[in-house]
Amino acid sequence: MNQVIVFTGPTLSAIEAWRELDATYLPPAAQGDLYEATLRKPAAIGLIDGYFERVPSVAHKEILWAMSQGIHVFGASSMGALRAAELAPFGMEGVGEIFESFQRGELEDDDEVAVIHASAEEGYRPLSEAMVNIRATLASLSRDGLLADETRERLQHLAKELFFADRSFPALLARATRAGLPEKDFEVLRRQLPERRVDRKKLDALALLRTLRERLAAGLGPKQVRYHFSHTDAWEFITRANPGAVRTGTHGVPGPYHGDHGSRGALRTQTAPDTLPE
Repeated sequence: MNQVIVFTGPTLSAIEAWRELDATYLPPAAQGDLYEATLRKPAAIGLIDGYFERVPSVAHKEILWAMSQGIHVFGASSMGALRAAELAPFGMEGVGEIFESFQRGELEDDDEVAVIHASAEEGYRPLSEAMVNIRATLASLSRDGLLADETRERLQHLAKELFFADRSFPALLARATRAGLPEKDFEVLRRQLPERRVDRKKLDALALLRTLRERLAAGLGPKQVRYHFSHTDAWEFITRANPGAVRTGTHGVPGPYHGDHGSRGALRTQTAPDTLPE
């Protein structure tokens, strides 16, 4: 068993991740997946992508339980950044600019990192653009003097008004035109894409993997926590719904990417192929 289990999907493919860190890569996490991962007793778990909306999201309790079992949990980019910002006071470690923006309160909405994506068979390819990536791209053009601050703010506002599943740069450009924004003001955005597109989520995911690699190289002892883990009714429900130990023993997934992992993963693919990880 690898020392590290990482949940990733549309933000960073397992092939790309594998070049950065030797780990076990699993699909975007749903509720119960971190519980099952903890039963495999890795040194650390990295959470990048996770489901929400039509599939129950990773529960905070799972992360708290994992850390109480001596396992380090890191988060970045997407669902990982959200959970890390929420659980940093309990010891979950966040990595990257997106996590830091949520922790500072500069970002508050889950839709900042949400995207729709293709099925497991298509490698969870993202089908929309995350708001954080749009913000980062506009900010980069503005810093280089290619986009006026006023235009950047207007474009950000127009992008934020789009439903997260409809967000894309073409949709933003079309909306800007319909809104009467002079095309000369944002023509640079049209001309500079895709070369100047900033994938903030991917950059943060890679930073998480580098952090894990460095921490492992330095010697990562068992996680120490200061809280007492309480067995609530909600927690008992999660453990009953995810018996875990047997499945872990029968389809362990060391090595590179394995797509869906077990019956629940397969069910997820069948029932919600386009659900929304963040």
